Amino acid sequence: MIEVVAAVSAASSAFSAIKKGFEVGRDIESMAGDMGRWMGAVSDIKKAEEYNKKPPLFKKLFASGSVEEEAMQIFMAKKKAEDMRAQLKTIITYSRGMSAWEELLKTEGDIRKRRQKAIYDQKERQRFWIELILSIIILSATAALLVGGIWWLWDLKNS
Repeated sequence: MIEVVAAVSAASSAFSAIKKGFEVGRDIESMAGDMGRWMGAVSDIKKAEEYNKKPPLFKKLFASGSVEEEAMQIFMAKKKAEDMRAQLKTIITYSRGMSAWEELLKTEGDIRKRRQKAIYDQKERQRFWIELILSIIILSATAALLVGGIWWLWDLKNS
C-alpha cells in the first residue's frame, strides 16, 4: 500500500524547498515541481488514511496490531500536512493574494484526480487480486485438509 513515512518525508522535503523559494523571492510558477511533489505527497497521506479505514481482509486477520500503529502514523502525518497547508496558505495569500490560493487548491484537486487514475486505481486492482489469490489458496488448503481428513478416517474405518 502507501508508505506513510515516505509520503511525509517527500511532503516535508518539498515544503522546505517551497518555503526557501518564497524566502529568496521566487514566484509560485518557478516552484511548480516542488508544489507538485508536495501536493502528491499530501494526496498519498490522504489515500493512506482511506486504506487504513478499510484495511485488506488479511491485514485485519493477521496484522491487527500494525493497523493501529499505522493509524497513529497516518494521524500524525495528516496533522503535519495540515500544518504545512496552513503555513503555505499564509505564505501564498500574503505574497499573491487569495485568488492564488484558490487557484492552487484547484490545481491540487486536478493532481489528486490524476493520481487516482494513475496510481491509486492500480493499487486497488493489485489489492483485489492479492486478496483473491490468497483467499483461493486458503480455501484450497482447507478443502485439501478436509478431504484428506475424511479419507484418513474412511481408511481407518475400513482397515
